[in-house]
Amino acid sequence: MTTPASAFGTGQAVDASGCWHDDGTTEPHVVLHRKLVRDRIPDLIQSQGGGVEVRALDEAEVLPALVAKLHEEATELGAAGPADRLAELADVREVLSALVAHLGFTEAQVARAARDKRAERGGFEGRIWLEATRDRG
Repeated sequence: MTTPASAFGTGQAVDASGCWHDDGTTEPHVVLHRKLVRDRIPDLIQSQGGGVEVRALDEAEVLPALVAKLHEEATELGAAGPADRLAELADVREVLSALVAHLGFTEAQVARAARDKRAERGGFEGRIWLEATRDRG
């Protein structure tokens, strides 16, 4: 399914994956990302000859964008092979650090809360998988 797109000229359409396709004109292929990226990504794209369209998020957009980015990075970690897992963990950590700062906490506060929660409920070292529970009914 395609929808007309006037943002990049006439005769173009965006497919279900979000990719713009031109109609044989000489206009460049445009890919819509509509996601939060690391600060230097636009510069890196431009240094390789690509063009970018960016904007700064409004305050109300930051938390949902960071949470979406956390989901994206966690999904990439789950799909990563052994050689890529460290880099994906670094991406998850970077997003978590941005969330900590955005929410007004310090890394020390989060570490303390994690220790307290671990002391109360345990960690994940035991690899315990909860299959089911029953009520007292």
